[in-house]
Amino acid sequence: MTTPTPSTVAETPREFAARLGIPGLVDVHTHFMPQNVLDKVWAYFDAVGPLTGMEWPITYREQEDRRVALLREFGVLAFTSMLYPHKAGMAEWLNSWAADFAARTPGCLHTATLYAEQGAGGYVRRAVDSGARVFKVHLQVGAFDPNDAVLDDSWGILADARLPVVIHCGSGPVPGKFTGPGPVGQLLARHPRLRLVIAHMGMPEYADFLDLVERYEGVHLDTTMAFTDFSERLAPFPVAELPRLDALSDRILLGSDFPNIPYPYVHQLHALERLGLGDDWLRRVLYENGAALLPLTVP
Repeated sequence: MTTPTPSTVAETPREFAARLGIPGLVDVHTHFMPQNVLDKVWAYFDAVGPLTGMEWPITYREQEDRRVALLREFGVLAFTSMLYPHKAGMAEWLNSWAADFAARTPGCLHTATLYAEQGAGGYVRRAVDSGARVFKVHLQVGAFDPNDAVLDDSWGILADARLPVVIHCGSGPVPGKFTGPGPVGQLLARHPRLRLVIAHMGMPEYADFLDLVERYEGVHLDTTMAFTDFSERLAPFPVAELPRLDALSDRILLGSDFPNIPYPYVHQLHALERLGLGDDWLRRVLYENGAALLPLTVP
């Protein structure tokens, strides 16, 4: 481990990347979705104080085109439109919207989602065949068991296609019936070839999800909100696990949760730097790992 290079609060994300000598950032966890759905997500965060005991102001509550422009200003070369259904009959409509959004938005990876419902395998197959590059699954919001037999075809399709699946399965900020390492561990035992990306580093069950990364070569972690001042107050990352992060430097990807974050985007980058794992580790996490996994054609 090395001492992190001093950085200033005024440093921009683009300047941060340039200081590391990488062409930009690959962010696997950003949210773009239909405006009526996003409005409901924002309303949830506006009321989240009573659930977490903390206010959750959305820093980038902007129009869609402005949010895209901001990511480009930040030097983000590739990003996702993470979206997710909370009920049956919603996923295929979201997939249609996301396909159109990616087609009209350079830099956005074609993102798709699923829900535990009859017919899921059919629309997952159609999304894969139409060029989806990454999937999003939210066990907390969807409140479904990933091991539901209705999803067997879907997981098989995604495993065969080797597509990354960013999955919110940790119990933060509020536990759900199917969150935690247990259900995902069962899923991987049945579908060990899945390329799962555990969102938020598996917060707060960090060590348990690190175990899964070490056990299954297709499992990765994304950094979304982890290590930031905000999350360290809620669910601090155990210092004793830092050597495991160092050893797994090729299995960790940058995620931010933009635009739904209660601090400036660059704070996520500074939070990663202050772990003290060195510039090579940062280069892998912020650019190289994402470019390799997705894979990307970027500078």
